[in-house]
Amino acid sequence: MFRRATGLLARRLISSSGSRAKPYSTDLPAAPTEDSTFVEAWKKVIPNIEPPKTPLSFMKPRPSTPPSIPSKLTVNFVLPYASELSTKEVDMVIIPATTGQMGVLPGHVATIAELKPGVLSVHEGNEVKKYFISSGFAFIHANSYADIIAIEAVPVDQIDPSLVQKGLAEFTQKLSSASTDLEKAEAQIGVEVHSALNSALTG
Repeated sequence: MFRRATGLLARRLISSSGSRAKPYSTDLPAAPTEDSTFVEAWKKVIPNIEPPKTPLSFMKPRPSTPPSIPSKLTVNFVLPYASELSTKEVDMVIIPATTGQMGVLPGHVATIAELKPGVLSVHEGNEVKKYFISSGFAFIHANSYADIIAIEAVPVDQIDPSLVQKGLAEFTQKLSSASTDLEKAEAQIGVEVHSALNSALTG
């Protein structure tokens, strides 16, 4: 029922003044791959040179919202230097949002979630792939697409437990001996990240 909420709310409604309400942004048609306003302005100034490509030129149009809930969730999981998952169809992802663990299934309501240090679980059938992520954002779209952007990520099975324990001890010591606000903040971040790493390995 709640999965259908966005689609139901996004139907065109007649306001009291008789004008139609605007559709929600998740139900707007996909943007064109060419920035026509920029191209027109360029041709007025320099008509004999082809306009340069803009970032919009390299983006694929966003798929439209399907009329029914698909059976799979399409996930893009990227880092600043690599793409871990690209249009991967999965059953579910569980993300470490700042508000708590969030499970995302096909048909999830459109959401933007800030991520905290923790485990990102990607469920595909009986297979579960777990990544430890440091921070980032998750953009969940009404068309059963999820874009997850993390600052840093590593598969949980590649984490060295001894280094985690060593780092946790070092940052705990730094936190207790910190004399300035900056030192305390840096040590607190280190403690939080290493505590989350330790929980990922033990949990």
